[in-house]
Amino acid sequence: MKKLFLTVVALVGATTLFAQTDIVATFQQGAANAKAGNLVEAIEQLNSVIDNYYDIEEPDANQEKAFAGAKKYIVVCYNMLGGRAYNAKDYDTAIGYFTQAADAAELYDNVSDANKNRQFVGKCYEAKGAEAFNTGDYATAIEVFSKGYAADKRNTTMALNLAESFFKSDRYQEGMQIASEIASLNPDKFGEAIAEAHAKMDMYTNNEVAKLQMANDYDGIIAMAEQLPNAAMAQKVIMQAYYGKRDFNKMIEMYEEALAAQTTDEGRSDIHYLAGVAYNEKIEGSANAEAMKNQAIAAFRQVTAGKSVESARSVVQQLTAPVK
Repeated sequence: MKKLFLTVVALVGATTLFAQTDIVATFQQGAANAKAGNLVEAIEQLNSVIDNYYDIEEPDANQEKAFAGAKKYIVVCYNMLGGRAYNAKDYDTAIGYFTQAADAAELYDNVSDANKNRQFVGKCYEAKGAEAFNTGDYATAIEVFSKGYAADKRNTTMALNLAESFFKSDRYQEGMQIASEIASLNPDKFGEAIAEAHAKMDMYTNNEVAKLQMANDYDGIIAMAEQLPNAAMAQKVIMQAYYGKRDFNKMIEMYEEALAAQTTDEGRSDIHYLAGVAYNEKIEGSANAEAMKNQAIAAFRQVTAGKSVESARSVVQQLTAPVK
């Protein structure tokens, strides 16, 4: 038994020695194949380097270098395979390779390359969903774009198309969720996309409000707005709904909260304008008519941006004109 035991130990030692002496050469072969474009062969060899490295008890400097190089090159190889498939418009295959590249980069603590390859995954889904979107097949577009959006939320072209697909499919709340997430991105980097997201939110919200207004369902408008992910828009829509209900007291009551929810000068101006309208409506017949008038003037004077500037100025002129 003792002799057999020694033989087994010797065999294990021989395997470890093989790994130690072979890892550098295998890496060199893998790197050469990668540079030559033989990417599948390169990946197999680089994986062998990584696997065998973990069997080495005390790796030397060359083995450490081979291991580090293998981790880097394997991400590059998967990325290049993804690029080939993408250029051939084989998007499913490209998605698989870019995902492997991202996963490998993440495994080896290469955050930058992981993020870049997730972006490539998003690009593949963007291209894959484009045909369905352009032909009005919004159900398929939603399915494809949703996967791409999960991979890269900063692909704003795809995100805007996803939001539009939801809106076109009468899935208003889901469209608003995506558009609101776009609107919350860094304005220095995504200014155009944010503006487009706001335009979509305004247009489709107006459409939803118009449907409910035709039915004289202002409570329905309020209920819809309360589900919106964008607090600024929700508060404005609710305030407008109370105007439709002629509940000016409620408009005044929610003035400060609605104002605090706004994030733009135009949004704040819209709320000031609505408050001015509410105060103005309360002037006639009010025991505090002068106070209501002064409140209306103060609110209208703070309308400095957006579509209601001229209207606000006109009302202020009327309210401040000398009584004849």
